[in-house]
Amino acid sequence: MKAVIKPSKACGSVKIPPSKSMAHRAIICAALADGKSVISNIDYSVDITTTIECMRRLGAEIECGADTVTVQGIKNFDGLKDNNIECNESGSTLRFLIPLFSLTGQKITFTGKNRLLKRPQKIYADLFSEKGLLFAQDEEKIQICGAVPSGEYTLTGGVSSQFVSGLLFTLPLLDGNSKIHILPPFESRSYIDLTIQMLAKFGINIEWEDNLTLNIRGNQKYIPHNETVEGDFSQFAFFGVLSAVNGPIRILGMDPHSLQGDKQILDILKAFGCRVSFDDGAYTVKAEKLSAAPIDLKNCPDLGPVLCTLAMFSKGDTHITNISRLRIKESDRVAAMAAECAKMGCAVTDTENEMTIQGGFAKPVQALDGWKDHRIVMACAVALSVLGGEIEGCEAITKSYPSFFEDMKKAGIEVELYD
Repeated sequence: MKAVIKPSKACGSVKIPPSKSMAHRAIICAALADGKSVISNIDYSVDITTTIECMRRLGAEIECGADTVTVQGIKNFDGLKDNNIECNESGSTLRFLIPLFSLTGQKITFTGKNRLLKRPQKIYADLFSEKGLLFAQDEEKIQICGAVPSGEYTLTGGVSSQFVSGLLFTLPLLDGNSKIHILPPFESRSYIDLTIQMLAKFGINIEWEDNLTLNIRGNQKYIPHNETVEGDFSQFAFFGVLSAVNGPIRILGMDPHSLQGDKQILDILKAFGCRVSFDDGAYTVKAEKLSAAPIDLKNCPDLGPVLCTLAMFSKGDTHITNISRLRIKESDRVAAMAAECAKMGCAVTDTENEMTIQGGFAKPVQALDGWKDHRIVMACAVALSVLGGEIEGCEAITKSYPSFFEDMKKAGIEVELYD
């Protein structure tokens, strides 16, 4: 799919879709609770429908309404419907569910699409090996067999918090107590806190012993719970930056008290010279002049692409640190944004863990590439709302934000889509 975007003045209001991170967690918790739970404010992106289908294969009964899922959770792990678990491109689904599906005691095959099985899984590979369990991976599949036990686990904190969250969903169900030690550098703790927050709503208690140690009591049970999913600050960021570079809009659907790590976008926008306010249920971002400021992606790597867009339209050079994990996402997001920013007149230099974007020189372009990556497509679309141009490969948005271009139109941006 190709999007052709005309230079347009942003105006109006947009309601941000629900948090994909929180929806994953709520659906998994509900599926593990013996009873009925209702999860409201669901957006059926490919990632979320993938998690729903996986939990159905574990034995949960899930009915999908317009924006609500009703979940009848499992009593135990004896009701596995299928040993083949398709995770599409969802890293969260894969990493959250590998330890859980191990509790079936059966040989499970996980498959995926595009770069999913090329993304690092060594933490689980080492963990399963240490416990004497099967973990075999090639370019087409991951196979596991054997249930992870309770006990002591040591995981590196510099790759992805999703491995820790996967264990947090699983270990409370085991007979013994467990402990997770996280080796520094510890990045994306905010995502682990989101997992702990959602687990608590479903009756599971996890405690921090210190900043690098988690205590998990065994023999716990998930309790059914009705949950409304909060708005997604990862998606808010695209419209926050749109407001900053193009013109103010009202951004609805957000919880100002959220624990999401990507809420850091508010502070970043302020650092670049924006006035950010929350009034009558809506955020407004206004900028008279944008100036470069340093950015640390340690706890908010998903913001990387759209912050490159913000940097393009800001005076001065923007220095971004802790970018290494951007290279192992749906695309190499450093290479992707460097290439697309160059097409728009802004030079990007990078090392393994840092990049610098020369701002203030954006110019009209044609034919940007979406790199089969939803966040690259959306970051480029925000830039083209000012410059005008086209993006190939826009079908990638279905992964996380299917209604993105419709919301762009609601924000006053002229967009035409072509198959």
